[in-house]
Amino acid sequence: MSDKSTRPKVTKQQIYRSVASSTAIETGAAVQTIEQNLKQYQAQAKAVGLAH
Repeated sequence: MSDKSTRPKVTKQQIYRSVASSTAIETGAAVQTIEQNLKQYQAQAKAVGLAH
């Protein structure tokens, strides 16, 4: 069995790039544009509070 500590860490930057490139292939849009949109929406989502 492999030890969890030997697995490489996946960073948020890698996830953004992966999602952006996949979306770019499907939509024909630029990877950089999609990646910027993802980061912008992430920042906006953090600013929204949850209802109590």
